[in-house]
Amino acid sequence: MRHIKYSILTILALLSVLTNNAQASPSPQKQDKPDKITLMLEWFVNPDHGPIIIAQQNGYFAEENLEVTIQEPAEPSLPIKLLAAGEVDMAVIYSEQLVKSSLNQLPVRWAGTLIETPLNCLIVLEDGPIQTLKDLKGKSIGVSLSSGYEKQLLDVMLASSGLSSKDVNVINVGWALTGSLLSKRVDAILDGYRNFELNQLAIEGAKGKAFYVEEFGVPPYSELLFAANSKETDNAIIRRFLRAIEKSSQYIINHPDEAWKAFAAYSPGGLDTPLNKMAWKDTVNRFALRPAAIDRQRFKNYAAYLQQIGAIKKLPNMDTMLAPID
Repeated sequence: MRHIKYSILTILALLSVLTNNAQASPSPQKQDKPDKITLMLEWFVNPDHGPIIIAQQNGYFAEENLEVTIQEPAEPSLPIKLLAAGEVDMAVIYSEQLVKSSLNQLPVRWAGTLIETPLNCLIVLEDGPIQTLKDLKGKSIGVSLSSGYEKQLLDVMLASSGLSSKDVNVINVGWALTGSLLSKRVDAILDGYRNFELNQLAIEGAKGKAFYVEEFGVPPYSELLFAANSKETDNAIIRRFLRAIEKSSQYIINHPDEAWKAFAAYSPGGLDTPLNKMAWKDTVNRFALRPAAIDRQRFKNYAAYLQQIGAIKKLPNMDTMLAPID
């Protein structure tokens, strides 16, 4: 028994020495090189891209071992073209673009959600003559022709008031939406974003009144999505990318003021403007808190709406368009 006792003590002593040596001289662990992603936005950096910028600024992409290069397009139609051609890895696009791309057999698929509510709305001056949509009869509405289906959208929105686009004068004002409304060139504007144009009016000393599209016949939809090339998709990388975006969205919700400072610091002098600061506050609650979640029925309802207004001729294949990120 004494020999056994001594043997046990000897083993314990040796284990203690080995443990202490291991703690004193840890062996270096090999770090994998980060996976590189090129992400093209649908427009120049603005508060709509908050989760992307904060994920970059706060190191959430780095935590997922990702190196993300953020690019701005020369014009809004470019991102989806470059994505389909495999020139960029991911892109921020509109829901309508995703549906049309699927129908046109482009290798583009849903890869997450950025802004999960509509932003588009019809805006009038609060102290003006338009208090209800019925008051628009015989009035002029400025549009930017960003989608080409503004008249059809007006048909949907005005139907509840017994009107149609034929009862109003639709004028293409390009991107001068706010200026056209303030100068009384038009009585209302469509295609303005509720988080930007309303604040731009306020900066100019005017107060706007918004008629939200989802309250007048348009089914709820996500304004901005993440898309990937369906032929070159790496699901593991997309999962990590969306985890970083989710961390970022949660941080923004929990710390909106600190997040704003980090966002503005991404481009000092370029993003820290009164309009962006006001827009930031109105955009925070519209970021997708579960960017990897798919609501198939929601997409189906929106696609049916696009078919109703003539933007598409048939419904897309949901299995292809919304292939899950397994």
